Amino acid sequence: MLADQSVRLFHLPFSFMLPQTVAAERGYYREEGLAVDLVERDRRDVSVKYIPAEETLTGDYDVDLYPICKWESIRRTWDMDDGRVVANGTFANLPYTVFTRPDSAIESPSDLASVPVGVNLRTGQEYTARKALEDHVSPDEIDLVGCGMPTDRLRALHEGRVDAVTLIDPHSTLADHLGFRRLLEYDNHMGIVGSEDIDRDLLEAFLRAYGRAVADINANPDAFRGTYLEMLEADAAVAPDLFDDVDVAAVREEITVPRYEVPDPVDREELDDHLDWMRDRGLIDENAAIDDIVAPL
Repeated sequence: MLADQSVRLFHLPFSFMLPQTVAAERGYYREEGLAVDLVERDRRDVSVKYIPAEETLTGDYDVDLYPICKWESIRRTWDMDDGRVVANGTFANLPYTVFTRPDSAIESPSDLASVPVGVNLRTGQEYTARKALEDHVSPDEIDLVGCGMPTDRLRALHEGRVDAVTLIDPHSTLADHLGFRRLLEYDNHMGIVGSEDIDRDLLEAFLRAYGRAVADINANPDAFRGTYLEMLEADAAVAPDLFDDVDVAAVREEITVPRYEVPDPVDREELDDHLDWMRDRGLIDENAAIDDIVAPL
């Protein structure tokens, strides 16, 4: 076992990262010899995306590990030299959903050709939405536009600034109660990036602690509903106008805690396939090399 190894862990306050919170609160990291410090940002100070776009986490924020979209982990490690990818996985049974307004003429995903779809650019949605839409429209007809955080995307759809947006629960359930219509669902894929100080022993200790939290949540999801719903309550404070015409109690009652999974040590071959896909679409420099993206663990 590691001996009180200090780890600064960047925490995303989103539904798919609940096990990170649980592992910290229940002391599972500590029991694996990890002195974990959860690094968080004040949601009120986040105007576009929670992971800073211009600052490095491993450098400017002195972070040792951070979760991020699988495709953005590839871009960020290559373009910004912000660590190396150490793990990846689906993380939770929490699909993204594309929504449109109830009065929209858009009836199916194929109707989204050349239609602006609101996402949070340089996050998982930019890549997963593009990949999912390619099953229904040609790549040159995909029009993704940046609309910011979940509440910002909901507001953009409500105000008619875009005709469709991507969301993930609990905001998908909120969108249902706001009367928006579901068009398409697709999986959410994540990665974990580590600094140069992360070795195999530390990664395995982290994943064991994370796995214990996953087992706890999956065994008794209702016990974690309060923690899970804190994100929705935080957004009610940030964007209260979105909740004016909604029965918040009904939204809370309908939301269920998803089933979580434990990420695996990085799959180099899988990420290399994703890198090829990104190069083919001009989403990353054509010289990007997997050796500079995946950690040599």
